[in-house]
Amino acid sequence: MMVDAHEHGACVDSWMDQATNGLPAGRLLQAFEQGFAALWGRANRTLADVTLMAILDRVLCVATEQYPFLSALKVEANGLRCQELQARADSVEHDQLAQGVRFVLVEFLTVLGNLTAEILTPALHSELSKVMPGEGSPDERGSRSEPEIDTGEERARS
Repeated sequence: MMVDAHEHGACVDSWMDQATNGLPAGRLLQAFEQGFAALWGRANRTLADVTLMAILDRVLCVATEQYPFLSALKVEANGLRCQELQARADSVEHDQLAQGVRFVLVEFLTVLGNLTAEILTPALHSELSKVMPGEGSPDERGSRSEPEIDTGEERARS
């Protein structure tokens, strides 16, 4: 399966159009944190925390070159924390904030896809599409939940 950054970008754009369109900066960051947490949780079924932290650290290194305000994001063993950026979100131009959020999501999906030969891509895209701000985690919503794609990764890990 060949997936390029354009397809990851289309997935993120679709999610942002549905989930974050028109949100003020603070709510945009909350939605981003929820969306990223869903991606992290799904990827963490296959990849270890240390691996995901290294990937995210690299993604943020690249992202802060274009969007310096993203240096306020913190990598933790259980994902990404936005509190510091949240505290100063109003000082960042909304369009720049949205572009930075998009960049991080697309880059994270692209790196994960490249490292896993895109085996996780369908599940990651699906997981992100389920996240709607203020509706809780994907597992709590149930009604938008879709059957999980059997990629064979669980069998491969055992």
